[in-house]
Amino acid sequence: MLANGRILYGIVIWSMESSLLGGVRSSSVSAKPTASMERMESVSQSHALQWFTLILTLLSGIGAMPVSVDSVCSATSTAKYSLTFTGKWSQTAFPKQYPVYRPPAQWSPLIGVTHSSDYHIWQKNEYASNGVREFSEKGEAWTLIKEVEAAGERIQSVYGLFSTPAVLGGTGQTTTEFEVYARHSFLSFIMRIVPSPDWFVGVDSLNLCEGDHWKENISLDLFPYDAGTDSGFTFSSPNFETIPQDKITQITSSFPSHPANSFFYPRLKHLPPIAKVTLTKVKNKQIFNLPIEPTQSNQIPTDNEIDESLINTPLDCEVSVWSPWGLCKGQCGEKGVRHRTRYIHLQPANNGAACPLLEEEKACVPDNCV
Repeated sequence: MLANGRILYGIVIWSMESSLLGGVRSSSVSAKPTASMERMESVSQSHALQWFTLILTLLSGIGAMPVSVDSVCSATSTAKYSLTFTGKWSQTAFPKQYPVYRPPAQWSPLIGVTHSSDYHIWQKNEYASNGVREFSEKGEAWTLIKEVEAAGERIQSVYGLFSTPAVLGGTGQTTTEFEVYARHSFLSFIMRIVPSPDWFVGVDSLNLCEGDHWKENISLDLFPYDAGTDSGFTFSSPNFETIPQDKITQITSSFPSHPANSFFYPRLKHLPPIAKVTLTKVKNKQIFNLPIEPTQSNQIPTDNEIDESLINTPLDCEVSVWSPWGLCKGQCGEKGVRHRTRYIHLQPANNGAACPLLEEEKACVPDNCV
């Protein structure tokens, strides 16, 4: 706005000078100004006065307009946060193809980073790095950790790297603590959905600072993402590399729009959250790091589920297409009957639509009747 004001001010001054100089040039033509020349000079001075009044009005208005300034964290002290991850991946909330064995539904260790605004461990609608690919497909974190460490050394944008133990059930819970400070006030993390082709949940660049203070409590619902590196549709799909690689996209109840997809629920407008993360600012300055390897410590057992109402997502019955009509059977000279069948792909659950008829028949004339 101020730059525009300077431009406008320059234009008006240039116009004022042109008007005044026009009057001077007119008066220099003759040593004796005529009545016509005096009128021209008066008009020029009047125009200049009008322009001057206009610029004062506009500039006073510009000074009152708000100026957009990027929010910068000015907190003077570091802050310590407790992070609690809660899985909500239950068979009632996500009944379609819910994995119950080899392996059952569970979560990988959480890999988290505190960083500045110019760094991203992953981003929606951008390509996944090799580290994110390996982590989301196989749960291997070493390449991802090396990428984070390299970014910290190269551009000084990473402050801390931390993890949580794995969650050995779809509805378990795990927790850890981490530290942030003004220059590195952003939090990002990623956690693999197990089993899955390349699906994960996470947070990208959550700013924990607000002006000169740290936020006290934050709670976020988490939804599944596709890393764009494997084209499998179901939780237990075999490896099927995506060539060329796709960008990271959020999975919804209607995208990908293939009925075989494990998250495809056409009756739902939105998927229920598959997990939740809670961040709480703590006063204790002591910080500790948890190991990368999955452990049973600091984790609620899978048989001690979170005490909250579970979502019952209706799952409609899914059946195959009809088979071809069979041979017409019957006595010669009489009407016969032919049949066709279909089979159940997916049983209904949670008051979903019941399965339709699996067999049909219709009248016919018997085949090969002599």
